[in-house]
Order: sequence, then structure tokens, then C-alpha cells
Amino acid sequence: MTTDKRILLHVCCGPCATASIERLIEDNWIVDLFYSNSNISPKQEYDKRFEGVKKTAEYFNLKYFADEYDHEAWLDAVKGLEDQPEGGLRCALCFSYSFKRAAAFAETGGYDGFTSSLSISPYKNSKLLFEKGADAGLFIEYNFKKKNGYKRSIELARELGLYRQNYCGCEFSFSEMLERQRNKEHESEVHQGAGQNE
Repeated sequence: MTTDKRILLHVCCGPCATASIERLIEDNWIVDLFYSNSNISPKQEYDKRFEGVKKTAEYFNLKYFADEYDHEAWLDAVKGLEDQPEGGLRCALCFSYSFKRAAAFAETGGYDGFTSSLSISPYKNSKLLFEKGADAGLFIEYNFKKKNGYKRSIELARELGLYRQNYCGCEFSFSEMLERQRNKEHESEVHQGAGQNE
């Protein structure tokens, strides 16, 4: 079946893009990828994730576009919210930042709309993503978590040998990830110590 429906997929990384692309292709979309992630820090991490996006695009034989990386502008956009927990207001502004850029690119490129691979993550609030997408305009709702999307993304990432990160992207989420790891290690040590005293 041929189609002329064109969608721009805002992608955060290769693994999340994989199953999202599969779903869009199943729904007969012509898909192009848009890597717009000025939140990611440091730049080496941004580049590492972009390599995964390129590898994914090549696997599916898709076009990809990279937005300008401007972490300083992103920091200005979330200024004052550095201490917000992940999933809070800082993240909402982060979604808006990337989605406005994706919407502008989609409009200029004559796409029917855009969506985001971010909704595949079990750690992301789809309702909030959809609100920020709608605010940006031209947004097409896709909850890529459904139909075992996240599980499928892990399978495809392994198959393609893609790098899978362990934090969302910004330096603040990185600090939270380190804190969670420290707490887990501490709990494990306490549990082991308690076991030895029994």
C-alpha cells in the first residue's frame, strides 16, 4: 500500500526511535527523523546518542535531520528550575523547548505533523507530553508504550547493538541517577549487614 502521509518523528535516542518507527510504518506513514535534544549534557553524550539515531535511520532506510545543539539556550529556558525533580516543571519546559522546534521544522518541511519517541519510555508522563505537543502545534498523539513498545525497543536496540543510556539527558537528571544508584548501593549494604547479624 502506498501512502503520501508524512510525519516527522522527534527522536531522543536510537533505542526509543526503533519501535516508534516500526509503529509509524505499520500505520502507513512516511517517516523522517528529527534529532533535537539541546538538553543533553555533556556534548559527548549528545554525539553518542546521535550515532545511535543515525544507525537506526540507516537500518530503516530513513532520512534524518539534526537540529542545532545549543545547551546554553536550553539552560536559559529552564533557569530557576534546576532543583525540580525529574518529571516536574523543568521537564515540562524541556518538552516544550524541543517540541516547538520540531513543530517549526515540520511546518517548514510540509509534514502532516510530528510526534515524539519520548512517549515510549515508561519513565515519561504521556499526558504531559501530549499537552506540550498540542501546545507546540501540528502534534499527532502516539503513545508508543502501548503494544509492548518499550519491550520491543529493547529487543531492537540489542539486535542493532545500540548504546542505551541510563539517564534522560540533562545534567540534573544525571545527578538524580547518581543519587538513585548511591541509595540502592546503601540499601544493599544495609540489607547484607542485617543478614550477617541474624
